[in-house]
Amino acid sequence: MDKTYDLIIIGSGPAGLAASVYASRYKLEHLIFGAEEGGQMNEIYDIENWLGDTRISGHDLVARFVAHVENYGVKIKKESVSSLKKNEDGTFNVETAQGSYATKSLILATGAKPRKMNIPGEKEFTGRGVSYCATCDAGFFREKTVAVVGGGNSAATVALELSDFAAKIYLISVEEKLLAEPAWLEKIAANPKIELIRGTKVLEIKGEDKVAKIVLDKAHEDKTNLAVDGVFIEVGTEPGVELAQRIGVEIDAQSYIKVKEDMNTNVEGVFAAGDITTGSNKFRQVLTAAAEGSIAANGVYKKIKLNQNH
Repeated sequence: MDKTYDLIIIGSGPAGLAASVYASRYKLEHLIFGAEEGGQMNEIYDIENWLGDTRISGHDLVARFVAHVENYGVKIKKESVSSLKKNEDGTFNVETAQGSYATKSLILATGAKPRKMNIPGEKEFTGRGVSYCATCDAGFFREKTVAVVGGGNSAATVALELSDFAAKIYLISVEEKLLAEPAWLEKIAANPKIELIRGTKVLEIKGEDKVAKIVLDKAHEDKTNLAVDGVFIEVGTEPGVELAQRIGVEIDAQSYIKVKEDMNTNVEGVFAAGDITTGSNKFRQVLTAAAEGSIAANGVYKKIKLNQNH
């Protein structure tokens, strides 16, 4: 660990990748770490609100982002960061299984992980009918009946993705009114394979060696037990703030990192971007994540390079 970088970016989703592009343009000597390039973007079936592309898959957009990053000569390190430490001189140590790295500043873009429902049967049947990734598992449910639990954009797009494979999809929302964007709701209404069940909770997932049915808190067509072959859970995400908390980064009541206008945190030299922050009015989109990453890189540039000239 002889070298101290200007910046280390932790996370290679849209926020981290955008931060890297801007860091390169600002001539910030930096590294970017990410076990999976693109993060949750790889699980998005269709993106229809990325400016300039009326429709593109998450996987294809990730490939474009990565190519853009690498065009500046930066290679994403597919290493998981195990610990962070702030030194007395204000620099940071970043530890992975492969080595130790020093940096003057950090951008945390660690994204979020799927939120669990924590109901009986969920853990037991994960991988045996319970899934949190339709892009990964939709193909296993050809001509079968599945349930999608959730009422937001993610649940809506997953239901539409599954309609390319499954014979029948129940979209089950605890809310009477789905929170998904009207454009997605129109597509769902026009899809004969998708049936909405509103204002209903899933209480339990049952089966023997794999998922066979779900238990509802309200009867649907006189049944509280609904026969399904799979359950796709899309009830939100939880921000990955474990590393941030170890160095004293402040979070709000929902565990999102509190950020200022330039994406700086309460810890000097630590910036955050994307799904883990309180920024962008908590509007969690690929577009806003990329914007936050860009702003964070600009904040690092102003802190490091411009201050050197004064």
